[in-house]
Amino acid sequence: MILRTLKLLNFRNYKTGEFEFDPGINVLYGDNAQGKTNVLEAIYVGGTTKSHKGSKDSEMILRGESESHLKYIVKNHERENTVELHLKAHGKKGIAIDKIPVKNSEELLGICHVVFFSPEDLMVIKEGPENRRRFIDVELCQLNKIYLHYLIQYRKNLKQRNALLKQINEKPSLSETLDIWDQGLIENGKKIIGFRRDFIIELEEIMRKKHSKITGGKENIKLIYKPDVMEEAFEEKLFLSRDRDIYQGTTTTGPHRDDIIFLNGDEDIRKFGSQGQIRTAALSLKIAETDLVEKKTREKPVLLLDDVLSELDRNRQNFLLEELSGMQTIITCTGLEDFIESGIGIDKKFHIKNGQISE
Repeated sequence: MILRTLKLLNFRNYKTGEFEFDPGINVLYGDNAQGKTNVLEAIYVGGTTKSHKGSKDSEMILRGESESHLKYIVKNHERENTVELHLKAHGKKGIAIDKIPVKNSEELLGICHVVFFSPEDLMVIKEGPENRRRFIDVELCQLNKIYLHYLIQYRKNLKQRNALLKQINEKPSLSETLDIWDQGLIENGKKIIGFRRDFIIELEEIMRKKHSKITGGKENIKLIYKPDVMEEAFEEKLFLSRDRDIYQGTTTTGPHRDDIIFLNGDEDIRKFGSQGQIRTAALSLKIAETDLVEKKTREKPVLLLDDVLSELDRNRQNFLLEELSGMQTIITCTGLEDFIESGIGIDKKFHIKNGQISE
């Protein structure tokens, strides 16, 4: 999978911007706060319809403007597609694929598969479970549109159920309608749990090999899916927690409370791992993610690295760069010294200064 071109209009700090990327390693360099990460965000939005930061569409529009446009051309082994996104300050975003408008953003997923890697990802293990759930959901939604469907439905059910729980405190008779939302929550939730379990099993197998390689076989990493509730027990647990849910005004059980655990041997890395072990595990996780994408889609994803090299020691840098072979990569950095010293071959470089681009 190769991202050939990207055009920006009124996106973040870019009034206009245009890139023609090389199939190999592309470097965006310049001082901090000049707009390098904004380019990666635009690519990520093009591939997933969402910002990696969780930003709203209105927040990605150039200040003073009411809308923003993104256009990119991506090529894979079967076809070449032109994708256009129209972000609006008010209202739903518009999407067109090969100049044909699409009503459902789900149709965009899979056209340009991207993996984003930032310094924050190095701490995904250390942060709260919502970050690890988001990691699972972002990847699974790109790989499997059926999973995306169940996730959307589950979130709708959850939102409606939580709203109803708050109303029941004021009007207890409404509790009779809980069964309707519980049924949808259970049906979609069971599917989500199953998909997540299968995903983690596949990912762990790849991650274990990558981790062993980078640590010279000294560490044995394990990735374990920790569902809040098993599929077969979901209905009963949801019913038993109903009084507590009404009291708290929120749903306290379900896959929206899932987590994953990283073990080194039998020790929880999150609790007992050193900073170096945590970073190595996160690096192995991301590289495993790219391999799983290739396994599922028979295409290498577009890899986006946001100032990651400066966060890694030379050994981990070399491991990462070795794994990048044959994969289109777009990297941001403040200077080119790290690349020169490590002997990394740069295929194309762009200097970014205050939203202006020069090759």
